[in-house]
Amino acid sequence: MIAYLEHFVHGNDTESMPNDDVLGVEGSFHFGSTAAAGKDFGGMKSANPLSVIRPAVSVDVVKAVKAAARTAHLTVAARGNGHSINGQAMAENGLVLDMRAMENRLTLLSLDGSLYVDVSGGALWEEVLRRCVSEFRLAPRSWTDYLGLTVGGTLSNAGVSGQAFRYGPQTSNVAELEVVTGKGETLVCSETQNSELFFATLGGLGQFGIITRARVAVQPAPDMVRWIRVVYSEFEDFTRDAEWLVTLREGYGFDYVEGFVLVNSDDPCNGWPTVPTGPNQRFDPARLPASAGPVLYCLELALHYRDEDHASAVNMEVDRLLGRLRFVEGLKFSLDLTYMDFLLRVKRVEEDAKANGIWDAPHPWLNLFVSKSHIAEFDREVFKKILKHGVGGPILVYPLLRSKWDSRHSVVVPDSNIFYIIALLRFIPPPPKGPPTELLVEQNHEIIQLCCNRAFDFKLYLPHYQSQENWMRHYGDKWTRFVERKANFDPLAILAPGQKIFSRIPQPLSIT
Repeated sequence: MIAYLEHFVHGNDTESMPNDDVLGVEGSFHFGSTAAAGKDFGGMKSANPLSVIRPAVSVDVVKAVKAAARTAHLTVAARGNGHSINGQAMAENGLVLDMRAMENRLTLLSLDGSLYVDVSGGALWEEVLRRCVSEFRLAPRSWTDYLGLTVGGTLSNAGVSGQAFRYGPQTSNVAELEVVTGKGETLVCSETQNSELFFATLGGLGQFGIITRARVAVQPAPDMVRWIRVVYSEFEDFTRDAEWLVTLREGYGFDYVEGFVLVNSDDPCNGWPTVPTGPNQRFDPARLPASAGPVLYCLELALHYRDEDHASAVNMEVDRLLGRLRFVEGLKFSLDLTYMDFLLRVKRVEEDAKANGIWDAPHPWLNLFVSKSHIAEFDREVFKKILKHGVGGPILVYPLLRSKWDSRHSVVVPDSNIFYIIALLRFIPPPPKGPPTELLVEQNHEIIQLCCNRAFDFKLYLPHYQSQENWMRHYGDKWTRFVERKANFDPLAILAPGQKIFSRIPQPLSIT
């Protein structure tokens, strides 16, 4: 297999690779099909790699990076579960590493009174959840809503969901990483060891290293969840209540706070039917005030509890919190379910989408962070006008606290103490049943342009730009730090070429 790769590498770069010992004669990895690695969940980009490598251990990742470094042109992209939207995990004529092939070990550790699990960078969060809960009755503190994502993938971005208001994104819940840099070095890093690499890699879009192992903070897992949805007709009431909930101290509020926008109609994909939590529940539009506009808002909440907790105590706590909220009377929905079922609820959406043939359709998604100071205007101009008919999927909007984000990490967020994540998660069938993908991409650009024209304090989450000028604008005063980190850990710009931030420097690196 090594010789097989060398044949292609030499055939494409005979001058820069005069010797035959490119990767070494030993290797535990295998090669995979390039077809899957040439596309992603977004379904809008394609890039054919030279080869797909399936590394079993971090040494295999090192060998692949060093092989690319010895050439004048090869790049390396780490691919998790292929869930990027704009080709971020692709490498045109380069090497794609299928990180799902990494050995999936999970080790529980107790360090200085805190509990952690060491997991592979290629492990799915769903796998981590199942093993932590079943084997140790523990769970990571911070999640993403969809768990079919790899540990290394979300940590290279941020990893956000309804627990982030309390514990921060997933990047704020990691104590240690093992990283293979663009120089082909394997380094263990933390806040006290190789700290600059640690901070750079978290939220670094794969630009500084490939995460092969992560030490993730865990805590006791609850047994059950009271899952609640309440509906608002006024955005001001919705945001006031959401911001109050996310600023409550731990133990005094809900354990999960998210929200979404829905169309004020019976549209099965965008409207009232998307709110009820149980199959026998019904949304009664007669409860809505006459002043309700084209869109409504829903807070999604969860309270954790144990099997031994008395139902009356759970009810009392829920009533105490809901009693302060200004949702529309009669539009409250709730369901009790196991913690595992709650966290895996989005998997059912995946199964339905696959059954309906829209999982593999293009997904022109858009994710933004918008400052609290501009969220009301965003509602007026975007939710109530541009998106008043919905997006064929969830429109998430809920507040996050800047204090829970580490400014030393590479990810950038608005300056406001409270900012909102907005996610347009389109699940639309391809034409002729659905609109052309190009029109939806144009709509995304229209929203971004509006934010720029109105001078909103905003950042793209899971960003993708076509020019370095836009990347410079995105990072602002942190751009210099970003460039310095790149020069330090990936000086030839070998890693993550699909992000389109840096171009490969056409010279081989002298490494051993």
